[in-house]
Amino acid sequence: MPDRDVTPGALPTPVLRTGAKRLAPALLYGAMLAGAVGLFLLIDAAGQTQVAPGPDVPAHAAAAKPDALAHVLIALAAVVVTGRLLSLLFRRLGQPSVIGEVVGGIVLGPSVLGALWPEAAAFVLPPEVAPYLGVVAQLGVILYMFLVGLELNHEVLRRRAHATVAISHASIVVPFLMGAALALVLYPRLARAGQSFTGFALFLGVAMSITAFPVLARILTDRRLHTTPLGVLALGCAAIDDVTAWCLLAFVVGVAQAQVGGAFLTLGLTALYIAVMLFVVRPLLGWVLSRHDTEPVPQGLIAAAFGAVLLSALATEAIGIHALLGAFLLGALIPHDSALARALTHRLEDLVTVLLLPAFFALTGMRTQVGLVAGLEPWLLCGLIVLVAIAGKFGGTLAAARVTGLGWRDATVLGLLMNTRGLMELIVLNLGLDLGVISPALFAMMVLMALATTVMTSPLVSLLSPPHAGHKGKC
Repeated sequence: MPDRDVTPGALPTPVLRTGAKRLAPALLYGAMLAGAVGLFLLIDAAGQTQVAPGPDVPAHAAAAKPDALAHVLIALAAVVVTGRLLSLLFRRLGQPSVIGEVVGGIVLGPSVLGALWPEAAAFVLPPEVAPYLGVVAQLGVILYMFLVGLELNHEVLRRRAHATVAISHASIVVPFLMGAALALVLYPRLARAGQSFTGFALFLGVAMSITAFPVLARILTDRRLHTTPLGVLALGCAAIDDVTAWCLLAFVVGVAQAQVGGAFLTLGLTALYIAVMLFVVRPLLGWVLSRHDTEPVPQGLIAAAFGAVLLSALATEAIGIHALLGAFLLGALIPHDSALARALTHRLEDLVTVLLLPAFFALTGMRTQVGLVAGLEPWLLCGLIVLVAIAGKFGGTLAAARVTGLGWRDATVLGLLMNTRGLMELIVLNLGLDLGVISPALFAMMVLMALATTVMTSPLVSLLSPPHAGHKGKC
């Protein structure tokens, strides 16, 4: 094959064609950008002659608003990482992971980081973005209580329904009366000026009656007791306990605000809501699951379940008994062994427990200022509050559990679990502080009581009930 004539210093023709093909798109792209810039300049020149109808806004007004999303992401990352690290530490000490998350919130809040490095505390959670993080935290606990309801075994709970109601009510009545009696000691020393004794005593009684439903659920889950007969009984007692306590709290708020009629309205709406859930929603769920309880679960059914959770939570929040109870009740109505329950648990569990729920625990801890109690007498009063809280809640639950037929060991474990107050207590205390029923000093003492009763629960439960002990016997 003869050689092609190639001019010295010139490239072969195919190479020239390849280079031209590569150069053409670049030239077109450059021309497009140049044309776009030129057209925009023409549009901008024409627009300079026009006048905007709105009022002038100073340039610094937009800059004054913080970047809420960035701060929420920073705060969420901080509480997740700090809470996770401290949870690992506290788990080694035999405590539930929730204690580490609460302590993580205290570390990031005004008590530790705020005192040692105020600038860093303001950067992690400036006051302007705290409500945004609070919404994330509330959504986390709502979804978590929905998951707890999904795992509830209805048959076990139904077999001991009489014991559940009796124990839960006894665990409210006894600490309520002891808290009201304690008001005789605390009112002349720690009540706010102008606060009536009746409102003060009622609020203190309700505060002593609270059981931390989410914290109790976390302890049972960590100990793998949440599906055992004793765990199911504890969850049922805590659920009834919280519904009753929130109704009592609504009554107390009505008394504090001189609106007793509103408290009775809350009780009536709660009864109506429960009736609708049992006699309307549950049969409807049964009909839907009889037609679509197959795997994989249709995406439309998953979306409908999420919508129902939010609506149920919204209903109880509007009534005044807290949104998480509505989420729990809806979850409890879905059979725990259904395909829908398994699919929802699989999709939600990691997201809620790892990302969203720590924000709830940590944010509540960040609102707590430790160290407001100073002096011998305040510390003695704080110790008295802790003793009365334990005696009322633990003693009332233990006595009722024994009367209903539980053995000493199970009754003691149940009493310890119901004595867990945790963050539901903090919600109630914040409400009392906002209403002016309790003083900041008493608020700090009650917060310490809530932490003490929560910290003591897990080690004592572990001592009396090893991780798998609940699978071996009946309640």
